[in-house]
Amino acid sequence: MRDAPATGVRTACPYCGVGCGVLAGVAEDGAVTVRGDPEHPANFGRLCSKGAALGETTGIDGRLLSPEIGGRQASWDEALDLVASRFAQTIATHGPDAVAFYVSGQLLTEDYYVANKLMKGFIGSGNIDTNSRLCMASSVAGHKRAFGEDIVPGVYEDLEQADLVVLTGSNLAWCHPILHQRLLAARRTRGTKIVVVDPRRTATADDCDLHLAIDPGTDVKLFNGLLAHLERSGAVDPGFVAASTAGFAEAVAIAGADAPSPAHVAAACGVAEVDVRAFYDLFAATERSVTVYSQGVNQSAHGTDKVNAIINCHLATGRIGRPGMGPFSVTGQPNAMGGREVGGLANQLAAHMGFDRPDDVDRVARFWNAPSAARTAGLKAVDLFRAVGDGRVKALWIMGTNPAVSMPDAARVRSALRACEFVVVSDVTHTDTTRHADVLLPAAAWGEKSGMVTNSERRMSRQRAFLAPPGDARPDWRIVCDVAQRMGFGDAFDFDDPAAIFREHAALSAFENDGARLFDIGALASMGDADYERFAPTHWPQPRHGDASQRLLAGGRFPTPDGRARFVAVRQEGPALAVDAARPIALNTGRARDQWHTMNRTGRVPRLMANAPEPVIEIAPEDAARQGLAEGDLAHVSSRYGFARARVGLSKGQKPGTAFLPMHWSGRFAAQAGAGALSSPLTDPFSGQPELKHVPVSIRREAVAWTGVLITRRDLRPTGFVHWSRRPVESGWIYALCGTETPDQGILLSRQLLGAIARDQLVEYTDRRGLTYRAATLDEAGALADALLVAPPGQLPSLDWLASLLGSRAPLRPAERMALLSGRSPVPMPAVGRIVCACHTVGVTQIAAAVAGGCRSIEAIGESTRAGTNCGSCRSEIRTMIDEARLQAAE
Repeated sequence: MRDAPATGVRTACPYCGVGCGVLAGVAEDGAVTVRGDPEHPANFGRLCSKGAALGETTGIDGRLLSPEIGGRQASWDEALDLVASRFAQTIATHGPDAVAFYVSGQLLTEDYYVANKLMKGFIGSGNIDTNSRLCMASSVAGHKRAFGEDIVPGVYEDLEQADLVVLTGSNLAWCHPILHQRLLAARRTRGTKIVVVDPRRTATADDCDLHLAIDPGTDVKLFNGLLAHLERSGAVDPGFVAASTAGFAEAVAIAGADAPSPAHVAAACGVAEVDVRAFYDLFAATERSVTVYSQGVNQSAHGTDKVNAIINCHLATGRIGRPGMGPFSVTGQPNAMGGREVGGLANQLAAHMGFDRPDDVDRVARFWNAPSAARTAGLKAVDLFRAVGDGRVKALWIMGTNPAVSMPDAARVRSALRACEFVVVSDVTHTDTTRHADVLLPAAAWGEKSGMVTNSERRMSRQRAFLAPPGDARPDWRIVCDVAQRMGFGDAFDFDDPAAIFREHAALSAFENDGARLFDIGALASMGDADYERFAPTHWPQPRHGDASQRLLAGGRFPTPDGRARFVAVRQEGPALAVDAARPIALNTGRARDQWHTMNRTGRVPRLMANAPEPVIEIAPEDAARQGLAEGDLAHVSSRYGFARARVGLSKGQKPGTAFLPMHWSGRFAAQAGAGALSSPLTDPFSGQPELKHVPVSIRREAVAWTGVLITRRDLRPTGFVHWSRRPVESGWIYALCGTETPDQGILLSRQLLGAIARDQLVEYTDRRGLTYRAATLDEAGALADALLVAPPGQLPSLDWLASLLGSRAPLRPAERMALLSGRSPVPMPAVGRIVCACHTVGVTQIAAAVAGGCRSIEAIGESTRAGTNCGSCRSEIRTMIDEARLQAAE
């Protein structure tokens, strides 16, 4: 391992579904080095800001290091015995449906496989579901309705071979930045046209040829109109439709009735007719067309219909299964696809088999030698937590996810967890969910475990360990197998390593599979340990006999009983809940540029938190004016399910009547800022995926009377504040505080947060009016340990200098001590400002200086500062700064 920095262990990034290859190693001083793998076909050496910072997430700060029972440390034997016995007792008393697993798209395929096998095969219940239900279940349902199987026909090369790429419900520039850069490269070299369909003007929309800012939830109307236009304009491929599909006449008739003209579509979708016509004509005239869609389509009470409306357009034109064309679902998690392969969703069986086919149920039970295997589907995520809340599910095991924050109607989910008789959580670190655990099991993290993941283009890659698990942490597959053996299922879970699990998974995919199921990796079932260790990134299918081509559906045959794809006739339906006078704004949620899920990993990396350091709700200036809101105000946002608080950000990219709140903020990083507390639990009837993109809310201004900031080395959990948020800096944290109390009460609260400190360590100042308070503590060496500043709104100084003092850990010089309570450096120091480029830690002040110095293009800024030269996700913000400077110069 000593030469790891030079060569690196080949592994895979644990973030989004792009599935980038990573070279990771450990230096002699223990520092982890990470760079992109130039030989991996997903990213060819490039990494986004999150991937590039992976080495900064591997410390043991905050890690779970040993099992815990009721908050006390326990041995593995004691914890595993308790988990096994409580689950067994619950099953014996109440039946198998009284227990459930809730797992994660961040598990490796082997982890997923044994968890699914234990629940569906040997406990005998379908009650295992995954947080992937929240991101791509509608794609699964749409694929199965259209193709007969959950098939993603596209590969990444299609983005580079297409003449038109439609991005709908996908902020590719932020959520899948490496794919976005591949697409932009194709645009530069071959003139690929890009159309973005999104209510928001995102960073992705800044790089497109046409932006259709449709009203939230009107996707079916838009694509029904496209289908009708294709039929009217003669762009339908009659040979393909006749030979390879069924249901076209009904689908096109309903689409024509639902969306009779571009003018009707434009009015219904809230966009200009000329733009609708331009999109329709471009799609009709461009054979090599790819439609990329993601959570903006899936996360809807009508998400499955949206997926099928898109697929219908590709089936009608025969644009599927060939280079540079097809519908393409890109997933949010690193192994969402792997979870689908092993049956991680409650309504699936392993290896793309299903509960809706009795032969499949029998086949899986025989392969596993599990006569008590589940015969019916289990509870999907929202219904599962309802069952936990009302006592139908009495024992719950949560693996690698944080539903107390991420689930919709999160307050009800937390209430359900509190009420549940027995909750087990296996995870890497403490989360909002682990607070509700009766038993905590420490899991191995990225860099410490080995197995397989499958990315959005069906490419399987190896994650490989290059670090030893700290403390008593264990891989998830090992934990599951240990519990299964204690429950009496030892023979079925007698695996020595992930390779053995993967071989069984591969063998099941080929078992009695005569080609009816396209998911077949039977050729890998005999792979030896050495070959597994050397496994290179590979697409499925990989059958023992037959076609192993990376391109599926190329012959116009589909995995349906008659070999034909199905058009699915769909109509535009309204959102699950409509805005009204009480809640006039439609709230959308999604990812921030540099963050991941509930931030338990990325939230601890200073440069990833520096671009968006506190929760902000983006609203249109017109809506802000109507509500009396200004930039930086604290907003109280409420839906019928709960409330959240966030700073107001005015955005011309927000369509009037809409707002956007990032999904990431948990109780470990802010007070009451989570989008899950607001989100609707109403779900799609086919996929069970909840409506997260259209939640009616009201937004009002909180009358903030004081603001404060605490810069400290300590990891604290503030209580009693109207609002707080925190971000990491070198050697510590910055806490932003505020309240509606009087300034003197705010000072009192803030001093309590600072805590009891010996008086000889504390220097402090309070003004005579009681409006301003400053305090600081020094450690034994005379270095800054804490600084607290409280003032009326708008009167706090810049924090750059104090943060640099905290990070340096150097004893303060006399001048610095004298200036400490002012919060301002005694000598001028260059200010970096808010970070724009997280990859190279370039701040807004540096970029502004480069613009003032004559840099008038993104490329020039990159040459001067390196900003925007890696993953490119900051390029939109840099372009905005350049444009604003030009406007100011013109004035």
